[in-house]
Amino acid sequence: MDQNNKNVLWLGLVSFINDTASKIILPILPLFIKEIGGTGLAIGIISGFGESIASLFEVVSGFWSDKLGRRKPFVFLGYLTASICKILFSVAKIWPHVLILKSAERLGKGLRSAPRDAIIAASTEKETRGKGFGIHRAMDSGGAVLGASLALIMYWIFGFTFRDIFLIAGIISFLSLTPLFFVKDRSTVKNTTSLKVGMKSLPISLKLFMGVATLFALGNFSEMFFILKSQMYFTGKLAIAIPIILYILYNASFSLFSVPSGILSDKFGRRVVLFMGYTVFGLTCLGFIFSHSLVFFIILFILFGLNYALVEANERAFVSDMVPESVRGTALGTFNMLTSLVALPGGFIAGYLWDLNVTYTFVFGAVISLTAIILFSILKSKIK
Repeated sequence: MDQNNKNVLWLGLVSFINDTASKIILPILPLFIKEIGGTGLAIGIISGFGESIASLFEVVSGFWSDKLGRRKPFVFLGYLTASICKILFSVAKIWPHVLILKSAERLGKGLRSAPRDAIIAASTEKETRGKGFGIHRAMDSGGAVLGASLALIMYWIFGFTFRDIFLIAGIISFLSLTPLFFVKDRSTVKNTTSLKVGMKSLPISLKLFMGVATLFALGNFSEMFFILKSQMYFTGKLAIAIPIILYILYNASFSLFSVPSGILSDKFGRRVVLFMGYTVFGLTCLGFIFSHSLVFFIILFILFGLNYALVEANERAFVSDMVPESVRGTALGTFNMLTSLVALPGGFIAGYLWDLNVTYTFVFGAVISLTAIILFSILKSKIK
């Protein structure tokens, strides 16, 4: 196996371990926030603010990784920051504490995402890039399946408290740093332009696509709202266990479909697969408006995972296809910044609507998704 393939697998292993830790926390986090006094609006702010804070670092870390011709130090610092914050969740007392820690944890994501994606893009050819990103996302979501399963076991079988579970997750997160030592930075041509010039040099087709993807991201609110909706129809320990099981199912679907969706985009084009993904999300939101039974929730969480499999990796592969390697970090950072920046208003809107009427949140997601689909269709000839 050559070093390029090893890079994809080592980075996949890093994400597998890190996401195991993250997804031990995530399915119980909205339940913990409610326990310490947070409302739907608080959950929306926490989910959105962290992503928006991260977005400010996405383009900067991507640009500087281009500027220095080195990606790995940014990736390492990002995962280290996130690991420290995960441990500190165990000492949060009120929901603003969670807001601060979640924002700092997402800052770590902002530092690592664009440079990491640039390493993956540089380690793959255009003809197989969708598959490469798909493999990484499959390993990432595979960790999510394991993490959520561990959360369920610790809560249901061993009776651990939320805080105990957070502490264990933080310890696991530090283990994700080990495989990074085996990742090799590919030497790249240093970008000598300024950040402003670098962003202006991005092709118009990419900018148009970023506009569509950013609009879609506005309505693609946190999975925490899907978890809370499923909790409403169960009582006792099942009110905790069933949402976690459904979250496991969502991540299993995400993992299962990630590589096939990447291969599909390599064969039939990124636009076709992304159009499918945006459509699936809209249908999922519509389904959550009317769903009241476990059977329907199972179907919808599978569709929710399929949506992410079709969209997540292929958006990054599409961006990578449109630019040369010398500005790929800047392009990926800009894309990640824009799609993350709207997470705050998106989360705020979703949370505000949730407190008014749960149904309104999912109507919002469906309407934004439909709008993105229409815009993507109109601009089809210009986004290449």
